Amino acid sequence: MRSNSNRLVRLTMTAVLTALTCVMTLVVRIPSPTKGYLNLGDCFVLLDGWLLGPLYGAFAGGVGSALADLFAGYPVYLPATLLIKGIMAWTIAVLPKLFSGKNKKYLRAGWIASCVVAEILMVTGYYLYEALIIGLGLIPALAGVLENAVQGLAGAVSAYFLAEIISHTDICSRNGVDGFACKQGK
Repeated sequence: MRSNSNRLVRLTMTAVLTALTCVMTLVVRIPSPTKGYLNLGDCFVLLDGWLLGPLYGAFAGGVGSALADLFAGYPVYLPATLLIKGIMAWTIAVLPKLFSGKNKKYLRAGWIASCVVAEILMVTGYYLYEALIIGLGLIPALAGVLENAVQGLAGAVSAYFLAEIISHTDICSRNGVDGFACKQGK
């Protein structure tokens, strides 16, 4: 019976984090000169991976962000966002374990390194999508790199601090969540 209860909690948290990812992408929208917008969705994409693990986190990060593109009127970015944000959440769920293993001494280094890698993947992914798939070309697509990097930095910093706070609460143990951030404990 406990297994069904944990599965229900995991699915519920995935749905809630998918919605929060979408909402946080849409609520804080700062228009950019390249026809896109800066947002805090990356914060929740990273939290999705840290809290839910690679598969559920990738779903919440990818689908939540892609829905935000759809609702915001940027459907051309939907396939890229689904893939890129899903990969970001997956990376965040998997990479810190490679850095820290069972040694908590390297935990923060693993978190920071995984943020850097995930955000580099995001910036590179959108650059390549705009340059090659949308057809802007390699040079014109460079215009979005700086704004994506700023968005990534804001998302990574805010996600890191929120994950630190969450890891010192009983949210994870009380709800049966087993993502990387939750495994670190108090």
